[in-house]
Amino acid sequence: MENLLFVNACVRGEKSRTLKLARRFLDRYQALHPDTVVTEENVCTHRLPPQYPEVLAERDALWNAGKLDQPMFDPAWQFARADKIVIAAPFWDLSFPAALKIYLERISVTDITFGYDADGNSIGLCKASRLLYITTRGGYYAGTPLDVAAVHIKGLGVMYGIPDVRFLDAEGMDDVRNDKEALLAAAMERADALAEEF
Repeated sequence: MENLLFVNACVRGEKSRTLKLARRFLDRYQALHPDTVVTEENVCTHRLPPQYPEVLAERDALWNAGKLDQPMFDPAWQFARADKIVIAAPFWDLSFPAALKIYLERISVTDITFGYDADGNSIGLCKASRLLYITTRGGYYAGTPLDVAAVHIKGLGVMYGIPDVRFLDAEGMDDVRNDKEALLAAAMERADALAEEF
């Protein structure tokens, strides 16, 4: 049985265009893979505290004591054990919402999602074979230096040892010259096609 983790960072909830696109992909994927268990981690409702000094102190104390089974590390274990991962987040100030950044910081735990070999080289410890990042953007930023989110996610894929990192997006959604519904509909079709090979 396959476990797919859906990390939902769509801060506008059900009004979110990004979430609509993600749900389309997930619905199609699950129709094609009915035995897949999809677990949703909503970073807007399950609000992890940022790594303020006291949070880091608690984390470091537990880690140094070898207590990686404590609840503080549950999100990291969930991420590390997923077979496939889908992250949905809107394009937000050249990146993604702070809630997702907090989540990504909290799951980046040595000896859970990544580690080091005998020579001190970073090695990924995540089980996932694929990660899909889904977003919508008001303008046109994909492939430009202004799309910091893509660089961040690609880098984490390497760090976590996830060999296949993909992107699904809809751009130009706030350009008044565009037919927004048509752009989203085209992205939905791409979502269906991607679900067939993901």
